[in-house]
Amino acid sequence: MTTNSSVNGTIDVEREALLTFLAQQREFLLTTLQGLDKERATRRTTDSSLHLAGIVKHLNEVERSWIAFIQDGPVEVDYEDPETFEKHENGFRLLEGETLEGILADYAETARATEEYVRSLPDLEVSHPLPEAPWFEKGVSWTARDVLLHMLREISQHCGHADIVRESLDGQKTMG
Repeated sequence: MTTNSSVNGTIDVEREALLTFLAQQREFLLTTLQGLDKERATRRTTDSSLHLAGIVKHLNEVERSWIAFIQDGPVEVDYEDPETFEKHENGFRLLEGETLEGILADYAETARATEEYVRSLPDLEVSHPLPEAPWFEKGVSWTARDVLLHMLREISQHCGHADIVRESLDGQKTMG
């Protein structure tokens, strides 16, 4: 059930627009998995290691980590540690005991929790410094708004990957 966030009794149009666009992009992504079983959802169709279930698993983890960033600020990560690399790579794989149904249920729960949390924020100005990473400019902070826009960009980018993987798998196109 969708509820609208409000400030002083008025709908927060910006917040609802961001949440609507995030939900639409998630739906585009999930469309690429329609009608697939685990074997087909984990089949690689390009030279990359990407497969559809792995993309969903990755985006689930990304979304949870960015919402944690809004809540608690940056987490220190050692990018030189082999365990960090292995954890990142496993974020794109279905591991022993993981199922397609479980990955999809986790993603739905993450989406629900994100919407609930974002609607609970007093505003989108809560801000934290970005974690130290080679791809972030030093000393920059992001607001909750910045994080939501980044999540939208990341989901959209991976929707494109998923379209290519699915079309290569069986010719199905998400759009067009």
